[in-house]
Amino acid sequence: MPSSLDPTKHADWEIAQDAEKEMLKIYEIGEKLGLTKDELLPQGHYIGKIDFKAVLDRLKDRPNGKYIDVTAITPTPLGEGKSTSSMGLVQGLGKIGKNVCAAIRQPSGGPTMNIKGSAAGGGLAQCIPLTPFSLGFTGDINAIMNAHNLAMVALTSRLQHERNYNDEQLERLSGMKRIDIDPTRVEMGWVMDFCCQSLRNIIIGIDGVNGKTDGYMMKSKFGIAVSSEVMAILAMATDLKDMRERMGKIVVAYTKQGKPVTTEDLQVAGAMTAWMVDALNPSLMQTLEGQPVIVHAGPFANIAIGQSSIIADRIGLKLADYHVTESGFGADIGFEKFWNLKCRYSGLVPDCAVVVATIRALKCHGGAPVPVPGKAMPIEYKTENVGWVEKGCANLIHHIRNVRKAGISPVVCINAFYTDTPAEIKKVRELCEAEGAKVALSRHWEKGGDGAIEFAEAVVEACEEKTEFKFLYELEMPIKDRISLIAKEVYGADGVEYSNEANAAIDRIQKDPHLSKLGMCMVKTHLSLSDNPALKGVPKGWNLKIREVLTYGGAGFIVPVAGAISLMPGTSSNPAFKRVDVDVNTGKVQGVF
Repeated sequence: MPSSLDPTKHADWEIAQDAEKEMLKIYEIGEKLGLTKDELLPQGHYIGKIDFKAVLDRLKDRPNGKYIDVTAITPTPLGEGKSTSSMGLVQGLGKIGKNVCAAIRQPSGGPTMNIKGSAAGGGLAQCIPLTPFSLGFTGDINAIMNAHNLAMVALTSRLQHERNYNDEQLERLSGMKRIDIDPTRVEMGWVMDFCCQSLRNIIIGIDGVNGKTDGYMMKSKFGIAVSSEVMAILAMATDLKDMRERMGKIVVAYTKQGKPVTTEDLQVAGAMTAWMVDALNPSLMQTLEGQPVIVHAGPFANIAIGQSSIIADRIGLKLADYHVTESGFGADIGFEKFWNLKCRYSGLVPDCAVVVATIRALKCHGGAPVPVPGKAMPIEYKTENVGWVEKGCANLIHHIRNVRKAGISPVVCINAFYTDTPAEIKKVRELCEAEGAKVALSRHWEKGGDGAIEFAEAVVEACEEKTEFKFLYELEMPIKDRISLIAKEVYGADGVEYSNEANAAIDRIQKDPHLSKLGMCMVKTHLSLSDNPALKGVPKGWNLKIREVLTYGGAGFIVPVAGAISLMPGTSSNPAFKRVDVDVNTGKVQGVF
């Protein structure tokens, strides 16, 4: 370990399987992290869970280590190697002798079987074992799906019973008075962990051979599992008591009188929490070079919070001198939520933020053809074009300024590939340094930790600088003022436009003294600073269009949904599952990347 395979000639899964021949046993990783044997809950030889309460109780008086968030510029549809860079940074910090760990998000089955692949990193900067990590891991997402869908079971069965029985029968049979749920105002849908556009809008409860006992016919929907509010609660919860309280505040629907119907009202919140008890303990694995990696909560910062959990970060900060956490997609989405939601609820203040950039993405923002997943990379990305890179740096500089608005000086990581030219890299350095940002060239994809030493040293230096961390908004601000502030200051919009449905939802939420002071979790495309994925660079002269506003009362979020984005992604015409198979002689899974 690490793998001796050349990443320019071998797929990520081949490199991972080669390195897995010599990876450390889970007790060795636990010891490296500073866990006692009683705090480690092994699940096989190479992965396990951490008894977070025991760790935090034991180390409550230990000072926190340095807190580093990894974000990125606006990505291409192929991603920009943020997880790869997180793993590279951890390996680089290990190479210069630092006690380090990471907290990353568990991959969703949706992108793993679709176009983006797993979230393990790539080349010689990965976490392993790759296959279990990518295919269900320690069961957290399964628990989330069961807890979430149980709430929908409770809702739909209650709708049926309230239709079928009068008040006296209903109370006698159920022990509950009529809630009087409005079937046209159901907030939640169902979830599954695949990308399935056919389930975005569905009709359920059609009468069958059992007539009206077959269900309640109504319009419904599916989202991808990691967009569930239950996943957001896992990311935000501080302990089991906090999780149980949050679970009961999930708004499932509204009554015909306009009052919210919660999971507590449906008497299902306790059972939902029961599914999540084991999921509250973070999981543990390792990098290719044997550094500990904590895994907790899920991806998709465009349609969810997209952060590793508060619990994972608290563990990492107590156990390591340098703790690297990860925020999904660009600094307009993932970092904005890290900054204004996660840090607000955790009370933790970052020492450094990394903005990952690739020459590929800079060319895309500068005018090169947009790469299409499943098709060959356009030739323009394999030939030098300093002009495209220079023009695309406007997007990178916008993200540098977003990080600065939080009171943090960012480190720009040029996530280098062997096709990048010295002139292109020089231009990025020149423009970023003119903006006053630290810049580090890192070749972790090609060389592992040895290629990330400059990157690691720049981050260590940045962690010693004083930060003046501040939030963009306060929770007492009116909802529309907060949305406008994010749209203008973070995305660069001229203003905000609201649909009638969004206006009605905001009016309703604003009148509730509790709901109106929840945090703001924006839903927006990750492929542009705007709400239009086709607009690259730094779009000008546009308004953010809010089509609906959801309420995640348990997670603590108001969720404005911008543009045409869906909480259920679609599967592409050339998905990754076509290339996944099993070696029937060894049982090893091939093709997961």
